[in-house]
Amino acid sequence: MPWTVVSAAAAALLLAGCSPVVSIENADVPQWQATALPPAPGAVLEDAGKILNRDRIIREAADVPAGRYTLTATCEGGGKAFFAVSLDGKKLADAGAACNGSREITKITLPDAGALDISTYSVDAPLIYAYRLTPAE
Repeated sequence: MPWTVVSAAAAALLLAGCSPVVSIENADVPQWQATALPPAPGAVLEDAGKILNRDRIIREAADVPAGRYTLTATCEGGGKAFFAVSLDGKKLADAGAACNGSREITKITLPDAGALDISTYSVDAPLIYAYRLTPAE
């Protein structure tokens, strides 16, 4: 066997061992979230999960006080995830995050107290996401 074939095969095995590929379907969400976007004290609303199809995932928080907030979001898996923020059924903001592990920050002002919901969705499923909404500092 020529040395170039042996060298190429060895390099392929070495690279495969260094960069394991984990499918989104089999990802451990809490383990991923622990490093990607750990929970924060004082968060008004936070969530992490998998988007395996194009269905929206909606989380709600009741009686959120008026004020300024920071939405921090991240995702992995390729493409982009979107986070639609509504207060008492009225859309306030649309935020997006490139699914490359970076954190995206969006400032949001709630003009009144009320029921807040965040709808998470993507056309680039499957992906894994996490977000948290905290009072602005």
